[in-house]
Amino acid sequence: MSYEDALAGYEKFEFTDGPWTRPVYKKGSGPAVIIIHEMPGLHPLVVRFADHVADAGLTAYCPSLFGEPGRPISRGYAAASMLQAICIRREFHVWSTKTSSPIVAWLRALARKAHAECGGRGVGAVGMCFTGGFALAMMTEPSVVAPVLSQPSMPAATGSKKRAAGFDASPAEVACAKARFEAEDLSMIGLRYKSDILVPDARFETYRKTFGDRFEAIELEDADAAPAMIPPHSVLTLHLKPDGPSKAAEDRVIQFFKERTAG
Repeated sequence: MSYEDALAGYEKFEFTDGPWTRPVYKKGSGPAVIIIHEMPGLHPLVVRFADHVADAGLTAYCPSLFGEPGRPISRGYAAASMLQAICIRREFHVWSTKTSSPIVAWLRALARKAHAECGGRGVGAVGMCFTGGFALAMMTEPSVVAPVLSQPSMPAATGSKKRAAGFDASPAEVACAKARFEAEDLSMIGLRYKSDILVPDARFETYRKTFGDRFEAIELEDADAAPAMIPPHSVLTLHLKPDGPSKAAEDRVIQFFKERTAG
């Protein structure tokens, strides 16, 4: 069985914009949601979330930015993917505050394509962990109307109060998002486990100070997480329980997408 068998129900296409070409997996009907996977890649639990999005009457677009599509999570695989993103790929900024990763431009172009294909008011976008802040930076693309930041872990907070309180979007991108939130009556959702050292308290405080009541924070307790190989972190995937607060968080995200993207 190949890893891609986990994506057997998805249409695959290659999408090129600027210097980058990446595979994208598509499933469903209705307004589009761009689902940007976490480390180590487009693993089966990200696909499970995408299935839930498609089942709710939306079209899931799942780009593969790094890793092997469909490959299950393991510690070794996660470490290798992180090393690849940090040391090899130029598409990602890991340490810098007040700047987004270059690959976000490609994601904005994918959002334009998805909106043209699927219609509706606009497109939803969710980033996870390493890509958690990408959905905010995508707000400079007018078609993006529903950004969700799940455990946004960049910039890496280790050893720096500035990075702990920072996030990976430029001042221009933040200003655009704030202006659009007010002018178009939009908002965003952020999710994390309260104990998660990769998503410090200071980072969510910065989101609150910057966006006020346009930022909806969903913060979970460790007891809400499904048992997994790492401490509570991946809200919509690895640590999602079939019921309880973590499932309610997933339900809220999908409802948010449906509310915001409907024509």
